[in-house]
Amino acid sequence: MEKKENRAKIIFHIDMNQFFCSVACILDPSLRGKAFAIGRENSYKGVISTASYEARKYGIHSAMPLSEAYQKLPTLLVVNPSYKHYMKYHEKFIEIIKCYTNIIEVASIDELYADMTEISKSIHPVVLAKEIQARLLSELSLPCSIGIAPTLFLAKMASDIKKPLGVTVIRKRDIHNILFPLSVSEIFGIGKKTYPKLINNGIKTINDFMKEDNKNLILKLIGENAYNYAYNCLIGNSTNIVMPDRYSESTSISTSITFDIFKTTLDELIYEERRLTREIVTKLKNEGLLAKIVAITLRDNSFQTITRRLTLDDYSDDFDDIFEAVIELLEENYNEEVSYRLVGVGLMGLMEKNNIPKEYNLFTTLDINQKEENINNLIKEFQKKYGENVIFRNKDKK
Repeated sequence: MEKKENRAKIIFHIDMNQFFCSVACILDPSLRGKAFAIGRENSYKGVISTASYEARKYGIHSAMPLSEAYQKLPTLLVVNPSYKHYMKYHEKFIEIIKCYTNIIEVASIDELYADMTEISKSIHPVVLAKEIQARLLSELSLPCSIGIAPTLFLAKMASDIKKPLGVTVIRKRDIHNILFPLSVSEIFGIGKKTYPKLINNGIKTINDFMKEDNKNLILKLIGENAYNYAYNCLIGNSTNIVMPDRYSESTSISTSITFDIFKTTLDELIYEERRLTREIVTKLKNEGLLAKIVAITLRDNSFQTITRRLTLDDYSDDFDDIFEAVIELLEENYNEEVSYRLVGVGLMGLMEKNNIPKEYNLFTTLDINQKEENINNLIKEFQKKYGENVIFRNKDKK
């Protein structure tokens, strides 16, 4: 009897451990073993981008205001290497991974997904992961954690389990034992303003999240789309396709604005992002394209830049769909402690309308009436919180 071929893909998620701090130590070896943070030097303004493990022992962490960090540790060292140094080591990181596969999807400056299915036919995936870790550490002085799984989502979840220098394998049959005991805060894609709602209502672990008895409560708390997405990912029903061009310039469009007078309030950012979203959606429609991924870029007054992405349920060129995602990303990532010098909006995963298959979504989506109601409720909520002039539909404007 012919042996059945194992069709499961082998996906690596490679996540650099404290990448910014590691690069800072390469540039200035005297920082090794010391409590330091990446932030705005010689200033009490702004926030910390990331902190060394030694600084974390004092309760210092990313997004903490520098003034608060100095209260916890007056001798804290704060450094801010040029962005070009980070890009240099990012490129070296990519070069090493390309020795093993060309099927690489860069998720951010310090993490990527890699399809290692082919090379794993001749070398055990765990042995391969250890070899990659050793090379990154010996050749670049960059530690990393690696998650190995049959899908991108599970690989990402796996890489977060053991840090630093961890290697974690999650097969579908391992999901219950490895993931279910974890806190719901560990679910990749569940935002920092979403998981507290779950925990406060007794949904504390992933096991609680997956119980059928809790489904109706969770739907009320986070909505059908978020629930279906997380649930399907957690049972292994998510993409296993690593797309090297997912975020390339050829498959994305973006726009941004730099301010002469920095913006400090959320309503100011919403106003600016709404204008940029309108501009970019117009371009999308003119080119006959639909988008699957929405991204925002925020750069603060100390030149710290973040880009955050959200995958839509369906390909879309609808302004309301896209702006709803922009608002969600803004609310999740806005920091009232800083002022912003640049904001941007990007659309990725673009396809021509004629090329979209009839069934392109794994998960159930809301019908049009329900979606319309959700958008209206969202607008009313923001008007109540930030004022009626912050966000409105054209038909509502007087």
